[in-house]
Amino acid sequence: MRGERFLKVGSATLVARALNAEGVTTRRGKPIDKGFLYKLLNNRVYIGMAVHKGTAYPGEHEAIISLDLWNRVHGILGESPRVRARRTRTTEPALLKGLIFGPASGAMSPTYTRKGGRLYRYYVSQSVLKLGPETCPIRRVAAAEIETAVVDQLRGMLRAPEIVVRTWRVARQLMGDIQEAEVREALEQLDPIWDELFPAEQARIVQLLVERVDVSLDGIAIRLRTSGIASLVTEMRSMTAPKRAA
Repeated sequence: MRGERFLKVGSATLVARALNAEGVTTRRGKPIDKGFLYKLLNNRVYIGMAVHKGTAYPGEHEAIISLDLWNRVHGILGESPRVRARRTRTTEPALLKGLIFGPASGAMSPTYTRKGGRLYRYYVSQSVLKLGPETCPIRRVAAAEIETAVVDQLRGMLRAPEIVVRTWRVARQLMGDIQEAEVREALEQLDPIWDELFPAEQARIVQLLVERVDVSLDGIAIRLRTSGIASLVTEMRSMTAPKRAA
């Protein structure tokens, strides 16, 4: 069902693209877009209600979705994507878990602390935890700041011509006859929908694209996973297949 898909992904844009890729259309045969999905998700008819002049009444027909599903969907719709991401980030997998390393190539692990009722997240050097603070010049970094920096840098890297060319070469082995411009177009589509994604989906994509992040006193360095970028291109292209065919 559309509502269950929306709960899983948290993005009407991605749900619409997936439905289009599957050939699903409206009753009039038009492609499904984000606006249509929002109307669908707000239609009280599906929970057994009848609406007249803006007022909902109990209908004579049976509900086809549960009230619990309706309430969970509308709990999400009532929040902006940015607010939703901030609220759920503390309960989702850390964005850089297993990817981030300190100056001496030692792993940094996610942790958190609470002060005054607020939760603060960090990545802490394992060498500091095991051998003491003098073993690493960077003992810990604020998770929100380093994750934002990595994502911002990653967005820029995916637009870089050399990354596009490298990805295109790998993508040709996976998909055969694909043009460089198609790879560039697919990568560009990630940027505008990033803030709509649930943190868990953002983490999955980062794990797919990034091999490691090295933190030093001079900044951060990101090593990309070219094969992962090519896999993402495959995903993005499959969601826009009907549009390309048209």
